[in-house]
Amino acid sequence: MTRKRLTREQSKDQTRQRLLDAALTVFTKKGYVAASVEDIAAAAGYTRGAFYSNFRGKPEVLLELLRIDHERMQSELEDIFVEGATREQMEANVLTYYSQLFRDNKCFLLWGEAKLQASRDAKFRTRFNAFMHEKREEMSSYIRAFSERVGTPLPLPAETLAIGLMGLCDGVQALYLSDPQHVTAELMESVLAGFFARVVFGRNPA
Repeated sequence: MTRKRLTREQSKDQTRQRLLDAALTVFTKKGYVAASVEDIAAAAGYTRGAFYSNFRGKPEVLLELLRIDHERMQSELEDIFVEGATREQMEANVLTYYSQLFRDNKCFLLWGEAKLQASRDAKFRTRFNAFMHEKREEMSSYIRAFSERVGTPLPLPAETLAIGLMGLCDGVQALYLSDPQHVTAELMESVLAGFFARVVFGRNPA
């Protein structure tokens, strides 16, 4: 069978995606600072020139990877609030999502790398913080929506709970990745379940 020839636009999109996939692998393995443009290009099977035909540099690649991951997470969160779902269904959806997040989020280390880079690079910090502000605002919106749907008053402002939830999830995943022998998946699920039951759902944990 004759392979269909890609259009110029399709070929460019394919090259860009391969570079992004390679960057995710290289950043995760070597770290953002240690990784070079040459490392990314070589891992994707391209030249340095091909990299710069698609991206201005490493910061742009990192931000693009974060944008993609951010949009993925938002789509998954939206699925929690499906039309007509009962309180019990929404609570189950929330717990399922967050109990798996710390194990399934392949981009967690990227967000950590980005936070370190933002602490050192003022220009990068401005663009990165735009993501973080959006994440907090959207998380606050979801928390308010959940409270309204189930009729449970919030113990703290939604913005405060959003920061707490994001910090808890980041901390849980960092502990799990660095010491999985002692900070087990079961323990992390228990921590998250307790937080949601007590603080978000307004119930005593079982």
